[in-house]
Amino acid sequence: MHTKLTELNKRIRIGVVSYLNTKPLLYGISRSGLMDRVELIEAYPANIAKMLLEDSIDMGLVPVAVIPQLKSPQIVSNYCIGANGEVASVAIFSEVPMEEITTVLLDYQSRTSVNLAKILLEKYWNKQVTFIETTEDFTNSIKGTVAGVVIGDRALEQRLQASYCYDLAEAWKKYSGLPFVFAAWVSNKNLGEDFEDAFNMANGYGLKHIAAVVAENPFAAYDLNKYYTENISYNLDAEKRKGLELFLSLLK
Repeated sequence: MHTKLTELNKRIRIGVVSYLNTKPLLYGISRSGLMDRVELIEAYPANIAKMLLEDSIDMGLVPVAVIPQLKSPQIVSNYCIGANGEVASVAIFSEVPMEEITTVLLDYQSRTSVNLAKILLEKYWNKQVTFIETTEDFTNSIKGTVAGVVIGDRALEQRLQASYCYDLAEAWKKYSGLPFVFAAWVSNKNLGEDFEDAFNMANGYGLKHIAAVVAENPFAAYDLNKYYTENISYNLDAEKRKGLELFLSLLK
């Protein structure tokens, strides 16, 4: 069943993240026939979640922590930003080992990673710490016993200077035995089967052209071929859905 939105041929507003981890998905979308039907709106993950909640976009690659807050959330695609082990770009960074950390700065750009860090600190590392919300770049404040949850491209750069890096997807896998889903394509309305099929094909196209994606995005801090083929796991399969269900149940 089509919504009025597609019947009226209005552009479908899609919130996208400009992080490196989304580039393979965007590579396919930007080269597909969908560009005549969609409007891509870039923001960082927490803002895309806010826009979806406010209905100022129709679909977004959102942090999965927002799903329970939506009235009628629908996961649109068979692709996601996930990991089945080390993800490299979501971690707690510190100058001291985990047992000495007293305070953790929380990355303002994400909700899911921040909630994952809280769950793992309590249930996996058995630690009580003071959490501090941030509103701007805070990486210079990671010093002494103050650690920080850093996500995205900045995390890949932070790996080069941090003494300790506690990868959250790797810790989740050790804790739960399951892969983790950081972000999924979620809509707040029915966008129609034909759109969903085309959108799936567009996502898949980019993942078949990783070498071209790497060539388009020069990045000195980390091997992007490894990032796209070993760290990020893009298929939203049954195991990832189990991991997602477990995470959402722990959020409650």
